[in-house]
Amino acid sequence: MPRIPLTWLAEHVEVPAGTTAEQLAADLVRVGLEEEALHPAAVSGPLVVGRVVELTPEPQKNGKTINWCRVDVGAHNGTAEDGRPEPRGIVCGAHNFGVGDDVVVALPGTVLPGPFAIASRKTYGHVSDGMICSSRELGLGEDREGIIVLAEMGLEALPGTDARGLLGLGEEVLEINVTPDRGYCFSMRGVAREYGHATGARFTDRAALVPQDESPCADGFPVEVDDAAPIHDAPGCDRFVAQVVRGVDASGPSPAWMQRRLTQAGMRPISLAVDVTNYVMLDLGQPLHAYDLAQVAAPVVVRRARDGDHLTTLDGTERALHPEDLLITDSPEGRRGARVLGIAGVMGGADSEVAGSTTDLLVEGAHFDPVSVARSARRHRIPSEAAKRFERGVDPELARVAVRRVVELLVEHGGGVADAELTDVNRTVPAPAIVLNLGLPAQLVGVPYGPEQVIGALEAVGCTVSSPHDVAGGTGTVSVHPPTWRPDLTMPVDLVEEVARLEGYDAVPSVLPVAPAGRGLSDGQRARRAVARALAEAGYVETLSYPFVGPHQHDELGLPAQDPRRRSLRLANPISEQQPEMRTNLVVTLLETVRRNVGRGLTDLAISETGLVTLPSPEAGGAPQLPGGVRPTDQELDRLEQAVPAQPRHVAAVL
Repeated sequence: MPRIPLTWLAEHVEVPAGTTAEQLAADLVRVGLEEEALHPAAVSGPLVVGRVVELTPEPQKNGKTINWCRVDVGAHNGTAEDGRPEPRGIVCGAHNFGVGDDVVVALPGTVLPGPFAIASRKTYGHVSDGMICSSRELGLGEDREGIIVLAEMGLEALPGTDARGLLGLGEEVLEINVTPDRGYCFSMRGVAREYGHATGARFTDRAALVPQDESPCADGFPVEVDDAAPIHDAPGCDRFVAQVVRGVDASGPSPAWMQRRLTQAGMRPISLAVDVTNYVMLDLGQPLHAYDLAQVAAPVVVRRARDGDHLTTLDGTERALHPEDLLITDSPEGRRGARVLGIAGVMGGADSEVAGSTTDLLVEGAHFDPVSVARSARRHRIPSEAAKRFERGVDPELARVAVRRVVELLVEHGGGVADAELTDVNRTVPAPAIVLNLGLPAQLVGVPYGPEQVIGALEAVGCTVSSPHDVAGGTGTVSVHPPTWRPDLTMPVDLVEEVARLEGYDAVPSVLPVAPAGRGLSDGQRARRAVARALAEAGYVETLSYPFVGPHQHDELGLPAQDPRRRSLRLANPISEQQPEMRTNLVVTLLETVRRNVGRGLTDLAISETGLVTLPSPEAGGAPQLPGGVRPTDQELDRLEQAVPAQPRHVAAVL
């Protein structure tokens, strides 16, 4: 689930100074975004900037050379015998720094990720009064050169400055739970919009601030979309934006502020090219991919998989592809779409991965069909960050904006030059308008929403409301055009939910409905209650047990080989491989309850259970494999019902 650093969120919406992650969670829950977890500051205690004033290499008997350092930590310096402040003495085994460098020092009392508490300790013949820290020790990613030297990260600070704030390690982070219909909240842009709805804070859509030229572009890198077998007649790719950036230090480190934000969001910084695409994805919500241009042969073709297609994905796994998989392919030696570069919207391939020698990049931003991406991600068991967003629905208008932002960051921090030409294959179509009766929200929710409230709430979430009729009476209809980032709004009840959400769930009264006359217990309910009451009055304690059993339990009961009670239904995906069958009688599971109680010393037992058993018929055929997304025929439903085994209700007791 997405993690929300408050300082990052504040770049999209006005967050009052002093707001805590706990307060942010309380604000967001009002608009349906629940708190998943509160992540405290990554580092606690005195983590400060230190300046190395002395460094003495000392070879050791084990062949290792350590550095005995004197480090000026400002107000945190020690005190000499004459009462004057003196730099702290620290032992360090790294060698990528020198006298005059500003470093990050964990003083005694600091707790680093792990948790790892720092204290003064004697080592290598010295008392080390703290620790000079590396990126790995601070949880900022894998080490590149050893300890952190601030100048190499483009940071400056005086000795003694709080390094937690400088590196973003002192900030709480809120993790939220996003429901499947609100994929736009897998971005800072989307969460900021919802925070504005919850609090009235001013939201600035940074994607809308980017100047856009929406004219079709085909002069850039050649791209073709050829989906010959769309799922449910929905095109697998209706937009594909690509641009080339040349002369980029793609494998170099990203800027410190970007690494800090990625770490706060739960991602590991890797390299400039990877970090920039991940950063823009987290910021705006558009998944992106960067290819090594030298490894890509024009044209790029988006197509479905063919028999025999294979791909080694970025995780190093070779995968046999399914005909439903939508693929990104290229054309080596003029063979159109012959080589697979990646599974669209899920994961790229290792062949075109950005490497240490990469200087020219092809940046891709596309819009893929949620159903196609979801099926491929589950089929290959790749729950990638891109797939999480695409399968929930991504704003098709974001692709061009996000590619532009990635290119800007690569040029700014990697020294590259972007090609003037841009490719934008745009086959998107506007979502159809929804006709809404203005009285429907009040009718369904039970709150007397006025027409102005309904229209105002819908416009607040980004809808365009037009063609109002008889609005003053509150009984007319309006045409509602959902915003591009809300593919979940498809019918009037979806709009009713938005009105109730923005007007406040707390305004919905809790009213117990009146039961109509003539209702009561059925004959079956009365019989079950009578049996349960009779057993309880006779001293039996009612128990419940899981209905799963294993063949060994039939053996323990001494059932003959041909006993019909051994004829059980086997589950295709059992919770436990030791109990893969459904019970055919209650005694098996009831005796397990007895065994558990006796094993804990409770031997005076009178227990009972009332529950269902499963009795498959040897004449019944297997259940048909029905297609998804369409209503089965009456014949298929009849076959399905005939395949369901009898499940009578039994009662059993053990003394």
